[in-house]
Amino acid sequence: MSADPRPTRRDLLIRGGKSLAVLGAAGLTAKLAFDRGGWDLGASTGVREVRDYHRSDRGGPSDFVVARGTATTAPTLLVEQALAALGGMGRFISRGDIVVVKPNIGWDRTPLQAANTNPEVVAAVVRMALDSGARKVIVTDASCNDPGRCFQRSGIWAKAHRAGAEVVLPAEHKFRSMRLGGEVLDEWPVYRTLIEADKVINCPVAKHHNLAKYTAAMKNWYGTLGGRRNRLHQSIDVSIADLATFMRPTLTVVDGIRVMMRNGPQGGNIDDTQRMNTVLASIDQVAVDAFGCTLIGQRPENLPYLRMGQERHLGTMQWQTLRPREVAVLDDGSIERRALWVPEGEDPAAVAFALNHARRPLVIT
Repeated sequence: MSADPRPTRRDLLIRGGKSLAVLGAAGLTAKLAFDRGGWDLGASTGVREVRDYHRSDRGGPSDFVVARGTATTAPTLLVEQALAALGGMGRFISRGDIVVVKPNIGWDRTPLQAANTNPEVVAAVVRMALDSGARKVIVTDASCNDPGRCFQRSGIWAKAHRAGAEVVLPAEHKFRSMRLGGEVLDEWPVYRTLIEADKVINCPVAKHHNLAKYTAAMKNWYGTLGGRRNRLHQSIDVSIADLATFMRPTLTVVDGIRVMMRNGPQGGNIDDTQRMNTVLASIDQVAVDAFGCTLIGQRPENLPYLRMGQERHLGTMQWQTLRPREVAVLDDGSIERRALWVPEGEDPAAVAFALNHARRPLVIT
């Protein structure tokens, strides 16, 4: 797509007005469609399709970053520091790009319940993409609960709109049948808004999942699907791997500000959550889940979809091979930056657990 100049404030206000119209007009359509039990199938393309927005270059200073702070650290600062350590948003976004940011907006829950992506994390990603020259940033998801309530109660619509995003509710006409060619997901209705872009940023929340055990980057692609998604739960690991094969994002930014430790994915009890003050960022959706699952005390080898993702060459479970960096925002506001590595003979999952729960790196170089 042709490059356009950076949008003006007037452009963003006009865009925001369109978002308001979309939120109001699409709400009823979305609710009616979900009340019928799923989205209708459109015409199939008949050809296996892959949406590969992944950047294969290793030109940045790191390909995996852990940014952590204290209870008073603004989530925006953690996102900014994580992306800076990766080489900046400009490494991923070019002037004139149409960018889709895909949070988890699946549930009619508040930010404190940690079922959806933290709205400040989403807003920070939107602002950084626009600052890097994106012509348009779209924030959307195919919610499990009523979309209008999910988008509003999560806080994501308001925060993303103020940051300059076009916030789009799912509507039935935006889904079309596509041939994914997966082991479980062969042909399925896919949300076109999420795949018609120059760049896609996956922006999930890290949390427990009662079937998948852990959900963040790879599982977040369930939000690209219409239809009766609960039918996929009998083969949930294979379906997650199928979706991650289909959707290969430009960048993944994982919200670990407040983490649902149990009773996910919907939750509802704040006592099930824990403040972790962490943001993960990577070009590798497998690695970021292999590390991130230790936030809830899980181990990557217990998640079959990670092994499948690695076997399909979607990424690596060995996050330590991605030149990982840690950025720590301390109590006094100062910032420390460290290179992380796993000593020979040490278990990477144990090192990740120590990083996430001891709040200090095992090795500083």
